Parts: sequence; C-alpha cells; structure tokens
Amino acid sequence: MTTPLLELENVSKAYGGVQALAAVSLRIAPGEVVGLVGDNGAGKSTLVKTMAGAIRPDTGRIRFQGRPVELRNPNDAKDLGIQTVYQDLALCDNLDAVQNLFLGRELVGPRLFGGRIRRAQAQQRSREVLRRLRLDSISLSRPVGAMSGGQRQNIAIARSILWKPNLVLLDEPTAALSHTASAQVGRLIRQLAEDGLGVLVVSHDIHQFVVEVTDRVVVLRLGRVVSQFNSKDVSGETIVNAMVGGNEEVNSAR
Repeated sequence: MTTPLLELENVSKAYGGVQALAAVSLRIAPGEVVGLVGDNGAGKSTLVKTMAGAIRPDTGRIRFQGRPVELRNPNDAKDLGIQTVYQDLALCDNLDAVQNLFLGRELVGPRLFGGRIRRAQAQQRSREVLRRLRLDSISLSRPVGAMSGGQRQNIAIARSILWKPNLVLLDEPTAALSHTASAQVGRLIRQLAEDGLGVLVVSHDIHQFVVEVTDRVVVLRLGRVVSQFNSKDVSGETIVNAMVGGNEEVNSAR
C-alpha cells in the first residue's frame, strides 16, 4: 500500500461545549483526489484549517509521508508542501496574474541595488506554470478583477502549485462558477493528481462535480466521519443520504 501523503488519526477539536471534530481519521495518498462533503456545520472548514495548520487540534495524531508531524501554524504546513486555496481565493483584483501568483513572495534583486522586483523572471515562471496546467490562454497582464470566475479560480490553483507542493487543499473551488468553468477546474484538479499530487476538495456540488472528479468521497456529519465511498461506485443520491443521516444501510454502501 502506498504511504499516505497526509494521515489524520482520531483528530478532535472542541470550542467550549461545541464538538467541531470528533475522532476524525482521514488519509490522502499521492495522486489521489479526495472529496470532503457534509452539510453546513459538519466540520469541513475546521478539518481543512487543521490540515492547513491554521487550527491546532485538541487531540489526535497527524503524519506526513509516514512520519509524525505537528502543524502549529500555516508555515509548518507550507514547509511540508501543503498549499490551501480558500473559497475567497485571496486575490487582489487590481493586480495582474503575475503579481497575484507571486503575491507575498515577490522575486526581488539584491538589497545593494535597491531590491527591485524581478518582473521578467516572475513573468517567465508564471508562463511556465500556466503552460504546465494548459492555461496558456490566461493573460499575464490583465487585472484579475476583469477576469471570469473560472479564470480567477485557475490562477488561485496555479499559485498554489507554483512552489511545488505535495498536497493541495481546495475549499469550494466551483462555488458560483458556470458548469463549463466547473468542468475546466475539474480537469485541472485531475491533472494535479496525474502529476502525483494529493488533492482534497471540499464541495457542495455533489452530483455534477464531486462524483465525477474525485477518486474517493469522505462524508462528515456533526464532526464525525460517517461514511466513505469509492466515487466510481456511488451515486450523488447516496452521498446526500449519508450527509443528512438517512438509511444507514445505504450510507455504508460501496
């Protein structure tokens, strides 16, 4: 069996009397796309933030590539090659694609010469990563605020892999996108997996996206993992049934 990229074992997190996560165990392998689904309040955001290092669990163990790790903050996760794309994308609308791709990590020259930003070098690296993702049609100089929702999402994903990650966490990557744009994002996610990255996708688009794009689906309900399915063997109706606490015999179907 392939050693998982990331493995959570009995991870729990409580806020006062509210149990956000309860003994959650989850693993993501290289080249695998895992869908994380659940109703509002199921614990999806808390779990993603735990894997991203933004939240420290109360109990449980986390292993990365087979070795125990402690994710004390987002920098610990980034150092391991875990990149997170949140639903708000964190893009600056007035900046172009190159500036957004290198936002906060600008390439600069020696301080002796004024530490000037190396635009040409950043532009070349941007062109390379977009070409790798078959996103050559995206303009490098156009402000992202003038781009479509799908293009903005693609830039956010491209930024996450610019620094050669091992694992990408995507929070609602198709929210407010058209079916065509969602399909393009789905193809991009599959390409990341084909390149050997692990991908976790949080999405409410069960029927048109999760079942078609992922390899495996993990269902959270009230902070617990209640079901897991192989995507090719399950219908959207069965997944939704598990999310809302329907027939348990249906929930355990594979």
